Amino acid sequence: MLLVSEQNCHFGVKSGDKIFVHTGAANPQILLKKVCEEIKNNKLSHIEFYHLHLEGEAYHVAPELSEQIKTHCFFVGANCRRAVIEGRANYIPIFLSEIPLAIKNGLFSFDIALIQISPLDKNGHGTLGPSVDITLAAIQHSKKVFAQINKQMPTVFGDGIISSNVIDAAIEVDEPLPLSKNDSDNCGPIFQKIGENVASLIENGSTLQLGIGAIPDATLKALQNHKHLGIHSEMISNGILDLMNSGAIDNSLKSIVPGKIVSSFAVGSKKLYEFLNEHKLVQFMTSDFVNAPSIIQKNPKVCAINSAIEIDLTGQVCADSIGTQIFSGVGGQVDFMRGAALSKGGKAIMAITSQTTKGKSKIVPMLSAGAGVVTTRAHVHYVVTEFGVANLHGKNLMERSKALAAIAHPADREKLMSNFKSL
Repeated sequence: MLLVSEQNCHFGVKSGDKIFVHTGAANPQILLKKVCEEIKNNKLSHIEFYHLHLEGEAYHVAPELSEQIKTHCFFVGANCRRAVIEGRANYIPIFLSEIPLAIKNGLFSFDIALIQISPLDKNGHGTLGPSVDITLAAIQHSKKVFAQINKQMPTVFGDGIISSNVIDAAIEVDEPLPLSKNDSDNCGPIFQKIGENVASLIENGSTLQLGIGAIPDATLKALQNHKHLGIHSEMISNGILDLMNSGAIDNSLKSIVPGKIVSSFAVGSKKLYEFLNEHKLVQFMTSDFVNAPSIIQKNPKVCAINSAIEIDLTGQVCADSIGTQIFSGVGGQVDFMRGAALSKGGKAIMAITSQTTKGKSKIVPMLSAGAGVVTTRAHVHYVVTEFGVANLHGKNLMERSKALAAIAHPADREKLMSNFKSL
C-alpha cells in the first residue's frame, strides 16, 4: 500500500473507467471529491460510477460533470435522486442479496474501488466500518483499490476486515461520518401509534429486521418491555441503542450467529458509530449472506418491518417510485419479507402512515400510473397504520380490500369501499 498525502494524491483515472464507491455512511467523500476533480481537470470521458445509496456529498452527480460521468445506482439516495430524475444517473433494480453474486459472476466489474476504512492495526488490517454490504465483493473484483483511512471510522467486526495488501494507495483523513438524526426523538403521535401497533405483533424471542426512519425507531421504542429479541437486519440505526441498553435485545434465541447482532450496514448518529466501534457483539456481514431468504428463515419468529410509498387494495406494494419517478430502490425489502414469511412464527409486515404529509391516502384502489410493484400481493402478510392492523395472509381480494380500507384514514374509507365491486 502506497500512502500519499491528500494534497498530492493522483489516481490515474482513465477515460472509460468504471468506479465503485463505498456505501452509505462509509462514503469516502474526500477521495470521491479528488477523483471528480481529476476527471474534470483532465477532461476525461465515459466514466461510470456504481454504488448503493450514499450518505454525505455525491460530487460525481454534479450537473457540470454530466457529460463526463454516468452514474448507476443500485439504490437511490436523496443526494442522487435529482440526478436520476434528470437523466444524469440511472437506477438498476436488483435485490440486495443478489448484487455480490452478480459482481462475482462478472455482470458488474470495476477498474477502481474507492473505499473508506478504519485505522490500521499492528498487523496492517483495517475494517470497512459500518458498510460491508456489497462493498467487499466490489473490492475483490476491482483492478485497483484506493482507500481513505479515517481516524473517525469505527472498527467493526465481521466480514469487513481488510488487509493493507489489497489497497494500492491510501490517504489519511480525520473527518466525521455523515450523521442521521434519531427519528424516534421527534416522531409525533401518529408514528408512536404505528410503532405500538407493530410492536403488538412482535412476540418475545423474535428476530427483527428494520430500516431507518420514524416508524422503525418508534417501533423499537415500543419494544422496551420485550425480552430476548434478536437483530438480523440488512441495516441498523439509532433505534437499537436503547433496546440494547435495556436488555430487550440479547440475541440469545437466534439460530444464525446467536448472541450477536447481524447486519450489512449502519446509518445513524455519532452515538451509534461510537457504540459500534470494537463492539464484539455486532457482526457486519456481506449482503448475499445477511439478505439471503434461505439464511433469514432459519432464525425464529422473524419479523420483517418495511414501509411503502403506496399499497393498493389487493396488497401490491410500491416502495421505490412515485409514479414513474424513481425515489429509492428495491433494496432488501423482498429478501426479508420472503425470509420472514418462511421463518417459523415469522411475520412479513408493511408499516405505513395512512396518509402522506399532503393528506393523500397511501392505501389506494390501484397504484399510480407508472408505479412499480416491489413487493407482490402474495408476499405481504400484515399491513399496519396508525388505525390498526390488517392481516392479508390467505385472504381473497375482497377480504383484503375490506381489511385495508378499515385501517385507512377515516376520510378515505368511503371512497376505498366504493371500489370493492371492481375486484
